[in-house]
Amino acid sequence: MSINLFIIAPMCFLRYNIYMFFNLSRLKLITVFFTFLLPVISISANPFLDNINLAFSGSLLYFASDNREYAYKTPLQESPKADPAAILPSAGISAGWQMWTYLRFELTEDIYFKNYEYNTELNYAMPCNPENREAFVAGFLTGFQLTGTIPIGKSGMVIRAYGGPTVDIRLVITAFGLHPVLDFQGDERDAKAKTSSIRKYLWGEGRWFHPVAGIGMDFPVNEKFLLGFDIRTWFPIYRQWTDKELAKIHGYRFGIGLRITPRKNTVRPQPPVVINLPVEPQTEPQIQTEPEQYYPQIEIQIPLESEIQTDSETQDDL
Repeated sequence: MSINLFIIAPMCFLRYNIYMFFNLSRLKLITVFFTFLLPVISISANPFLDNINLAFSGSLLYFASDNREYAYKTPLQESPKADPAAILPSAGISAGWQMWTYLRFELTEDIYFKNYEYNTELNYAMPCNPENREAFVAGFLTGFQLTGTIPIGKSGMVIRAYGGPTVDIRLVITAFGLHPVLDFQGDERDAKAKTSSIRKYLWGEGRWFHPVAGIGMDFPVNEKFLLGFDIRTWFPIYRQWTDKELAKIHGYRFGIGLRITPRKNTVRPQPPVVINLPVEPQTEPQIQTEPEQYYPQIEIQIPLESEIQTDSETQDDL
């Protein structure tokens, strides 16, 4: 019996893929689409499935930046009024394969949404407040990490430490609801033009690559679930070759959240108990026979002919 997860997500992505076809390169489209297909891969019921552990999480992500400083360096009419502290809620799921008793490989997915605007002076896309939005970004933080586990006691409590590469797959479209004047203070036509610039910026120069490191701990709630927390940090490796004029804190991401893990049956099958009972030795079955009957022996002596004397001979003798 096969199991398919998140079948609806790729279907919803197809319509968006048509729109993005002429805006992203073929290689990037394949990368995005393959990420949507990862959870849909059919996993047949076999021993491999027994080593898969699922977990569901909810986090708060902090995109560190110094956008408030850049807001005052630009002309008044183009002042970004960016969000100086972008704190985003995120929902996530992870699937871990137990490679060894204390080591497993995990595939993680965290989803977030944020409005962006483009700073034309710095050629820099930054998170912004809703009234200054130009593009809407749906981000999919896809991580491939190794997780080391240290069990504590026999109750199921576990300490986790992990790290690995993460790809931030960001889908960029023009922000929604730009028509109302009271809600949107910019130019709708200008927002559509800048959306392309925001997309190129986020996908260019390796800005989609964010290695992650983190620690976490799980506590047993009951026989079915573990409740834990995670503290994670994503590192902007791309700052080594680009965006060097921005603040040093820019590009770092921090996350803290809770996660719940369905527990598997941890009771290992015990070997059968062998009880040695005394066994009586088996003997061959005895065939019962009728008791022998005793017949008395009767001796009958029959005189020989020579010993028989007639009456006449007896009288002659007399």
